[in-house]
Amino acid sequence: MATLVTLLALAGCGSGSDGGVDSAAGPEQGVAAEDAGSRAGAGERGGADAPAQQGGSGATDTRVEQRAIIYTGTMRVEVDDVEAAAREAISSATRAGGFVGGDQRRSTAADAVATLELRVPAAAFAPVVEEIAGLGRQQRREIGTQDVTEETIDLDARIASQRARVDSARRLLARASSISDLVSLENELARRESDLASLEAKKRRLADLTALSTITVTLVGPDATTSDEEDEAGFLVGLSAGWRVFLTSVTVLLTVLGAVLPWLLAFGVPLGLLWWVTRRRRQRLRADAAPAGRPTPGQQPTPPVEAAVSAPPPVPGARSAP
Repeated sequence: MATLVTLLALAGCGSGSDGGVDSAAGPEQGVAAEDAGSRAGAGERGGADAPAQQGGSGATDTRVEQRAIIYTGTMRVEVDDVEAAAREAISSATRAGGFVGGDQRRSTAADAVATLELRVPAAAFAPVVEEIAGLGRQQRREIGTQDVTEETIDLDARIASQRARVDSARRLLARASSISDLVSLENELARRESDLASLEAKKRRLADLTALSTITVTLVGPDATTSDEEDEAGFLVGLSAGWRVFLTSVTVLLTVLGAVLPWLLAFGVPLGLLWWVTRRRRQRLRADAAPAGRPTPGQQPTPPVEAAVSAPPPVPGARSAP
């Protein structure tokens, strides 16, 4: 570990040492060179933006075009022919350079519904939306935007810094002189490369969302309801929903009963007969084992014959002697 600390110290002090230190010992030299290149690029961008800033209103347009914006849209359009309208919407997206991200369709005797998820370039977002709205009678449209310019710039800076850290770890790994240093540096390099891959994946996902906008289109037939189910309210809507839940519960109950009934017939009936026969047999054994003068279970005791004959019947109103 002392060698590892020495290598890290040399790497940290390499950029501040004199010309006698080897350039491979200082990973910060690459970072400093990259920072210098970044400053040079920033100066070039600043020089390119200066005329635009002097141009007044042109500067605003340039800044808007350079921003990273995610466009999303949701539409509901009533059409006469759902299948034909779905084909037209897909054709509009493909002509603009996009593709179909999802396609769900339902056709019944009462109504027909098609839900399409279209991915189109950001520059063609508005024209495609207007083309789809012209396919029929538009019932709903929701357009949303999300500005991710600052997040994109932050990701670029973090990726550049992480790449420099990966290069530094690789140079230190090449100079490792012991097994312990080699293992430690390999683990550190793997961790840094994993972080770099995660940042690059986020950048690709963000670039995909900004380059291709998402339009979710719902095409409904003329017999479909004009409003979404989640926007409906009232007694009849609640009654209808409750009736559907009741029917669903009854269906589930009957399904469970149908699944359990064969098992009841196969095992429940024999077990019930066995229990009844066993119970009858126990009662018979108890009756046989009881003494002659002892009443059996369920039988009323009978008084002795002598007592019943000698005892005179009671006289009504008679009082017993003291």
